Amino acid sequence: MKCLFCNCEETQVIDTRLSEDKLTVKRRRRCLQCDKRFNTLERIELQMPTIVKSNGTREEYNENKIHQSFTKALHKRPVSSILIDNAIDSVRQKILGFGEREVESRLIGDIVMKELAKLDKVAYIRFASIYRSFQDITDFTDIIKQVK
Repeated sequence: MKCLFCNCEETQVIDTRLSEDKLTVKRRRRCLQCDKRFNTLERIELQMPTIVKSNGTREEYNENKIHQSFTKALHKRPVSSILIDNAIDSVRQKILGFGEREVESRLIGDIVMKELAKLDKVAYIRFASIYRSFQDITDFTDIIKQVK
């Protein structure tokens, strides 16, 4: 690891700590030339698949879009942010579990719907009404029958 202060490539690890989530390693280092100390963080770099939209266009995976979907669907619903974060993590893990370079957005929408159904039935119906482009009241009654 290169020293930030003198650019020397010889540094010594003084201390290593694992984060609570066990996904990040923090190392305390000391430069062997200038004796300055600094920290480094090591994280797992995940290669998320490309998302193929219904119109055929492709875009990078954007977890903020999934978070916005959950936030809109769960607006003013009694669901904790911890449960929402866990659901978003579950969506990410399922997408990674496919092991594919490309994933259709429709499949991600289905995963989000399943996670919302676990969290809150009203949020599930809100999301489904937009995601499935409900046209009339019968679409709502059909999805409500499925939720019961």
